[in-house]
Amino acid sequence: MKKRAGLPRGTSVALRGIVVALLAASVVGVQAPAASAQEVCGLQVGGDILEAYNRAGGEGGPLRCPTTNEETTPDGRGRYNHFVGGSIYWTPETGAHPVWGAIRDKWEAMGWETSKVGYPVGDELTNPDGEGKRQEFEHGTFYWHPTRSNGAHAVWGNIGWVWGAYHWESGAFGYPTSDVSWDGENREWVQKFGGSKFIFSNPDGNNVEGCVKQCAGYYGVDPAGPDSPGNLINQTRVEIPLTGDPGSWEDTFVVRAWPTTEGRLAGRALIPAEWDQMWSRVPKPWAMTDTKNSSLYKQFACHVMFVAPKPSGGWLGGYSWDLESWRDDISWLKAMDPLTNHKCNW
Repeated sequence: MKKRAGLPRGTSVALRGIVVALLAASVVGVQAPAASAQEVCGLQVGGDILEAYNRAGGEGGPLRCPTTNEETTPDGRGRYNHFVGGSIYWTPETGAHPVWGAIRDKWEAMGWETSKVGYPVGDELTNPDGEGKRQEFEHGTFYWHPTRSNGAHAVWGNIGWVWGAYHWESGAFGYPTSDVSWDGENREWVQKFGGSKFIFSNPDGNNVEGCVKQCAGYYGVDPAGPDSPGNLINQTRVEIPLTGDPGSWEDTFVVRAWPTTEGRLAGRALIPAEWDQMWSRVPKPWAMTDTKNSSLYKQFACHVMFVAPKPSGGWLGGYSWDLESWRDDISWLKAMDPLTNHKCNW
């Protein structure tokens, strides 16, 4: 079992009492509620931690014997015992909860209670699929599946908000398959999910379309790569501006599609195929309505019709085809009018 490095082991209850008396200011309020400490496998387990240990089956349960006496966490806020099969952590606000297996290993790697997620606030639960596990912490939730998650990963903040809108692990994104990481090019936090889908949170914006300021959203790419045969739309990105009234966040979005050279040259006949392929990369926004879908489709068709290489390099219409949810659902005659809509923005 992995142990927290650099902490004293084997401190007796009596000695801890002396230390507490001498250093009361540093530990007052962090001891588990009084309950008779019990010697288990030669070490002391007591209070709420003992109750949680017994609920988990005691020595005969997955935790087995303790490997430490009860200790104060380095932040001075909580208490813990390590066991052969895991740990139990307690604070006055969160109570005592066991942490074990892949979730505990990931939490340890992130820095235990000093990590981004803080302390556990619930016990480990089994997901509706009957195989995966999750455990909620103060500032995020760990998810794990034996074959679909590539280990345990924490999800939090706006990434969790977007993921939850698609029904968490049972929805279109599946389980998280990576930790949250920083994308310096787009200036956003990003996390990979099942397949080749990503959810991002951009705290300050990157001055592009739906992410001019703070935004969140998701994108998906063709797992076979941009040069794979039949790849017309290599990447689809949905951006949700997070400005103004939070109640309006779900109503506004931008869809950005990156066509391949084959996709740019496909022409009118393949518009439906390109549209379908764009949405095969990601799920449609949960705020999509029939009216918005119709408007976006006309914007998309407009981009396909008017795309052309520039003499100076690049493409007319830009490297991505940007579709805005707030555009009116105009007639096809107006949408295809080259005199007024050559940029496909109306």
